[in-house]
Formats: sequence, C-alpha cells, structure tokens
Amino acid sequence: MRRTLVLLPMLGFVAAGFGLAWAWPWIAAKMTSGDVPAATIALGKTLYGKHCAACHGRNLEGQRDWKSPLPSGRMPAPPHDASGHTWHHADGVLLRITRDGPAAVVGGGYRSDMPGFGHVMDDDEIRAVLSFIKSTWPDQERQYQAEMSHREQEEAQ
Repeated sequence: MRRTLVLLPMLGFVAAGFGLAWAWPWIAAKMTSGDVPAATIALGKTLYGKHCAACHGRNLEGQRDWKSPLPSGRMPAPPHDASGHTWHHADGVLLRITRDGPAAVVGGGYRSDMPGFGHVMDDDEIRAVLSFIKSTWPDQERQYQAEMSHREQEEAQ
C-alpha cells in the first residue's frame, strides 16, 4: 500500500510531463505567433471605439498632420495603423502610455492632450485594445513589434 501511495503521484507527474511535452509546441506557437482570441479583439475594438477613436480615428488613422505640433505646442494624436509609430513600441511601453498617459511615461515636462486611461480601463482591457490595434497591422509590423516586446521582456529579467 505504501508503494502505491508513492507510485501513483509519481506516475501522475510522469503522465503530466508527457502531456506537457506533447502540448508544448502548440502552446509555444500560440504564445509567439500572437494569436489572440477573437473575443479579446472584439472587446478591444469596442473599447477602442469608446475611448480612443475620437482622437485616433475610427480607422486608426490618427489626426491630420500628426507629425507637426498643434498651436498649443502639443502633438496631434498619431495613427495606430501601420502608417504610424505605435508598432515601434514594446507592449510594456504601450500599456504604460495608455494607462498612465504619454506625459507620465515620457517625463521631462512633456505635455500631451492624451490622458491616462487607467481610471476607466483595467490592464486587461487596455491589453485588449492593444490586441485589436495590433490585429490590424501587416505581418511585418506585427513581427517587428513582437521582437521589441521580446527584447523588453529579456531586459526586464
């Protein structure tokens, strides 16, 4: 009986190990390919429409002449499609900009018309918005942004 009590958990661990070894390529592919559930992207699209589209455009096109300062000295809202620079930034940077506002992230007295949205969306909702935005990019931009995010994660470790 004592051997059974020891062997059963060990067999369970071995079986779990084989299951993980079998499933790992699929899990790794899902993690690195950027596959996001359709429901998350749909939520992100809804939240983008509610909180972001008024400035960044319904079609992620940004404000006109977005590279030139407004009369206030602040920058217009940039596009979030492939023509903009959003895809140049790692996930952590994009999350912080959206949650805390660009001024809090850039520092140095930077002023922006964009508020932080951390008081109206939690981090998961912000990630859903970012997932929606990323889902519209061509493969090349998505791959570049994924590499930037991977580098950011490596540097954090």
